[in-house]
Amino acid sequence: MPAITFPAERAPHHDTKEETAVPPHVTACRPSLTTTVPKEFVHRAAVAEVMLTGWQRRDEHHFSVTAQWPRAHSFFTPSPDGLHDPLIAAETIRQVGSLLAHAEYGVPLGHHFLMRHLEVAVDPGHLAVGPAPAALDLAVTATETTLRAGHLAHLRYEVTLRREGHTAATGSASFNTATPAVYRRLRGRDDLTAIHPLPLTAPAPPHTVARTSPTDVVLTPTPTPHHWQLRADTRHPVLFDHPVDHVPGMVLLEAARQAAAAAKRSATPPTRLHATFTHYVELDTPCHIHATPHHHTPHPHTPHPHTPDGHTETIHVTGHQNTTEAFTCHITTTPPTPH
Repeated sequence: MPAITFPAERAPHHDTKEETAVPPHVTACRPSLTTTVPKEFVHRAAVAEVMLTGWQRRDEHHFSVTAQWPRAHSFFTPSPDGLHDPLIAAETIRQVGSLLAHAEYGVPLGHHFLMRHLEVAVDPGHLAVGPAPAALDLAVTATETTLRAGHLAHLRYEVTLRREGHTAATGSASFNTATPAVYRRLRGRDDLTAIHPLPLTAPAPPHTVARTSPTDVVLTPTPTPHHWQLRADTRHPVLFDHPVDHVPGMVLLEAARQAAAAAKRSATPPTRLHATFTHYVELDTPCHIHATPHHHTPHPHTPHPHTPDGHTETIHVTGHQNTTEAFTCHITTTPPTPH
């Protein structure tokens, strides 16, 4: 159990004077209050970007986490038909790993996290934006934990996100951790504070990548079909919530989502995303994004909710930097069932 559990519960006490100072009926009627987890635990600078509201350890490998999705978000915008953005589920799953690493596995704040993979599958039938923020109960299982010198070095976990008792999404993620000294060696750069991002290039037309605002577009068109240059605007308040020395994994996931939308010329939200990250994407070097159609082959190890019958389409997206493949992502969409 963490030192602080959310929602906060009144701890029992045994001081007789304190007991008589507060009338029993006042304590009994005290409402259960909800707050977010510490933003530092999920690597966010803005409290508004924290999706998680509480956690509890069930046993050695199982945890219960609560979360809340806003009805509207500045970046994870609902679809035109009123569904929560699937990438808000991906961000929620990402935050779970950071939370548990710090709160339950003792990883100090200031250590670095190296994302290895992130996947999510959503059930559109349980993503409708309702009259209040979506309250979620997350069942989390740590499937792989690696310790080095007594400290967490690697974590892989699976998550089931339930909304009002129904499975709205499932997913998994994995990452490695590194001390600041080890991280500097891994990065292989003398001064990580001296990295200057590339000049910002022109965005693709927003409607071609299923976006409405040019500031949210992370792709720049090239003369080659289905090829783009990554557009990393470090001023973006959500994608770059705080200063970083490389392109975050969630930015790459958004690039893959936008590339898939452009390649299939459809704004239909994805129902499954599976990304693997193999190299850092540097801010001062062009990163090239390529999308190609790919036959639908579900990942054998990932549980996923039932999706409506229909023809699924999967786009295979890759990102290369200096001819080295930095990440891959499979984006699958399932057309909604006609009513």
